[in-house]
Amino acid sequence: MADPKVKRVLMSVTDKTGIVEFARALSEEFGAQIISTGGTARVIAEAGVPVTPIDDVTKFPEMMDGRVKTLHPLVHGGLLAKRDNESHMAQAAEHGIEMIDMVVVNLYAFEKTVESGADFGTCIENIDIGGPSMLRSAAKNHESVAVVTDPATYDDILAEMRENDGATTADTRAKLALEVFRTTGAYDTAIAGWLAGQLGAAEQFPQKMSIQLTKQQDLRYGENPHQAAAFYRRSTATEHSLVNAEQLGGKPLSYNNLLDTDACWAIVREFDEPGVVILKHQNPCGSAMGATIAEAFDRAFACDTKSAFGGIIAANRTVTKEMVEHIDANKLFVEVLIAPDFEPEALELLREKPNLRILATGGIDMPGAEPEFRTVDGGVLVQDVDVVAEDPATFTVPTKRKPTEAEMDDLLFAWKVVKGVKSNAILVAKDHAGIGMGPGQPNRVDSCEIACKRAGEACKGAVAASDAFFPFRDNIDVLASYGITAIIQPGGSIRDEESIAACDELGIAMVFTGHRHFRH
Repeated sequence: MADPKVKRVLMSVTDKTGIVEFARALSEEFGAQIISTGGTARVIAEAGVPVTPIDDVTKFPEMMDGRVKTLHPLVHGGLLAKRDNESHMAQAAEHGIEMIDMVVVNLYAFEKTVESGADFGTCIENIDIGGPSMLRSAAKNHESVAVVTDPATYDDILAEMRENDGATTADTRAKLALEVFRTTGAYDTAIAGWLAGQLGAAEQFPQKMSIQLTKQQDLRYGENPHQAAAFYRRSTATEHSLVNAEQLGGKPLSYNNLLDTDACWAIVREFDEPGVVILKHQNPCGSAMGATIAEAFDRAFACDTKSAFGGIIAANRTVTKEMVEHIDANKLFVEVLIAPDFEPEALELLREKPNLRILATGGIDMPGAEPEFRTVDGGVLVQDVDVVAEDPATFTVPTKRKPTEAEMDDLLFAWKVVKGVKSNAILVAKDHAGIGMGPGQPNRVDSCEIACKRAGEACKGAVAASDAFFPFRDNIDVLASYGITAIIQPGGSIRDEESIAACDELGIAMVFTGHRHFRH
């Protein structure tokens, strides 16, 4: 079947960008009849473009406050009739149904209405019914009907029609139809998520789950150069999340930049005091709190000056000129620096580094507002975000020696950081700084050895955190041999008594939290 010329166009848009120019070109260049609804018809008519109101077609007025206007056989018959089906065309002729060759529709701005804080009734009224119905009808019959949802495509469609004797091509119509079903699917997902929350029916893990994703950017490549990749924004992203961060300078973010920045930001935002985390390959090689953000950087950098090179830095306070000067003084190459905000003088200095990606989140959203998704072969795992939410008052100290106040402060700091270390994870901390890290080993003894060796002489009098329980006392023996004086761990092993006895024998205080913090 030849590509049908566009002779009859139905328009009903919320976003009226470019609609007058599009309607005028269709009318004047191609002789198309423009049919339109309500506000769209008024805008087109006021611009002097001939337009037929929808109720002149249906012979029914728009009614029920505009809820019913396009839901009519004279509309949907004109969209759904198969032009090469004699029976369809005979029925159309019998009932006076004229064909519609193009639909130009974008939907009520439901999500913006919700974001504006509108009340329940207003949000309900901004659930589009006629729009999705027209889009779906036209998209289903894209063999004959062009369906347009995005004002950005108007010029391209006109250009194609000029080259194709007033018709769109089958390839274009198919692509436009695909975009329709993506659009209506995302629209329904947004409505379902909002309504579930409003009605108190937001199950933690519903039987069916839809996720609305919008492409944020194409990435140069994925984890490795031979892998294609893109970055998508979840519709439920919180205001100050990574995906909403404003890039203030530097090259485009890479796949690995985003993974590491997310891991770094997740750790630092749980600190109460000014804090800095330096992360490399998903593990925090430096972490510290300080009286100022510059001091926190100095102490985090001192944790491991070698590994910090080429890492990601996250700060939980405004980055100051002093902090940037300290980065420069150490001649530290940084891939990404993320923080809530930047002093103007600090930003000026940072922008002198063309390769540094500078991200401002505008604030800090504590983790836990959204679930965490991870893909596996053929499926998706969904879980709550792991947050250090334990109340220290619920911790137990099963050893004879109790931690001093200073040790307890360091244990709490280490407990927050070790959550961000790949399991099996051990973190050695001293004076609110992570001075040694043992990540990702298949046995916990090796993690203890690595963490203590990294800490070196500073290990003496330091504390250690373990993301999971100690299965044997050999872990205690290793930590004690390097001078660790206090330990925090979940507890819960069948050999806990063995570990407790080892601590008592070696004069170490041990705290049980009752919660594990694996990070695979």
